[in-house]
Amino acid sequence: MRIIADFHPHSPYSRAVSKDMTLENLDYWARLKGITVLGTGDFTHPVWIKEIKTKLEPAEQGFYKLKKQFQDPRAKKFSDFETRFMLTVEISSIYTKGGKGRRVHNLIFTPSIEAAEKINAQLGWQGNLKSDGRPILGLGSKELLKITLDIDQNCLFVPAHIWTPWFSLFGSKSGFDSVEECFDEYSKYIFALETGLSSDPAMNWRLSALDKYSFISNSDSHSLRRIGREANIFDTELSYAAIIGAIKSKDPSRFLSTIEFFPEEGIYHYDGHRLCKARLSPQETKKLKGLCPVCGKQVTVGVLNRVEELADRPEGFKPEGVIPYKNMVPLDEIIAESFGLASATTKSVQNEYKNLVEGFGDELSILFDVSRSNLEAKTRPEIVEGIVRVREGRLHIEPGYDGEYGKVKIFEEEERKEISKQTSLF
Repeated sequence: MRIIADFHPHSPYSRAVSKDMTLENLDYWARLKGITVLGTGDFTHPVWIKEIKTKLEPAEQGFYKLKKQFQDPRAKKFSDFETRFMLTVEISSIYTKGGKGRRVHNLIFTPSIEAAEKINAQLGWQGNLKSDGRPILGLGSKELLKITLDIDQNCLFVPAHIWTPWFSLFGSKSGFDSVEECFDEYSKYIFALETGLSSDPAMNWRLSALDKYSFISNSDSHSLRRIGREANIFDTELSYAAIIGAIKSKDPSRFLSTIEFFPEEGIYHYDGHRLCKARLSPQETKKLKGLCPVCGKQVTVGVLNRVEELADRPEGFKPEGVIPYKNMVPLDEIIAESFGLASATTKSVQNEYKNLVEGFGDELSILFDVSRSNLEAKTRPEIVEGIVRVREGRLHIEPGYDGEYGKVKIFEEEERKEISKQTSLF
């Protein structure tokens, strides 16, 4: 069975997350997006785990689905298949190791609500689980991994968004230079790494030390429309064990590919200073000796620079047997660009988005699978051209930096107007 999975959204109980991220809405939007399996996120939060237990019911092994009385009847417009939920959480570990302050985020996957509750009981002694859906604990990554595996060997532990400067395994501000430096003898229990929005698998292929790991990609979504902006595609039976087995094995016949942001669009791809509006390539940062050209302070070193620092292979190197990937730009952003609008949340963009998704079933099918001719029968030529250009990677992005998203540009202004003009004449 073809399965598209996004393991890393957040709940309304995480900071800076929309209050609309309820289980009811997550089920509805997963169907709209084309997501088969969605992580619950935030299972350590006492109110969220209570909602999970109240509103979800067991489905296949390790999976849960929303009870019928909570399902939005509109969801059937997109799919009769009920979203499957997997118990997941992101933990923020802030601690000292090797004489240096460390801030690392890690993902935990569990095969059952029961295992999640046992983890909660243990972690409740380590910090306040009520304050944030992504709890902050003064517990080292290795110690967190040990607690997780002692509770259930079937849990999967994955370092999150591994290149993010401030909170990750390899982050320029507080990370490590290797998996082994972080996890010591427990490194053998790390099977996968999350690439994060600002890197893609090709960037990670430049480090030979990472060849043994699978790379997974997830949305880290704080709002409903961001679900599925990164995801994973599998061909397995529908069960927790089958999905985790595919990730651990790196078998390309079962783990088919990942769906990736163009990494330039990620908020930490380049170096820079957001307050000074200074965006710097790694080469520019080197020339400036790491100092902001506006204020003279240290810049935030981004993902591309940090990869370059640790890489032992040239750009473009591709190891044998890797899981392939494909890049995407969210459909509403393509529509906004085609309309010449700066925001994807405007009414006209969202109306066209809904028309397309209702016509073809889900967003990811539109972005990757629907033929050009079928698209042309349903929507404006500018939108069709935008979708095709993104599929082919024919776009320009001003790279993101220091917390600012990159800016996608599919059309030059005159070019877009010409397409619209030709349509009007026709």
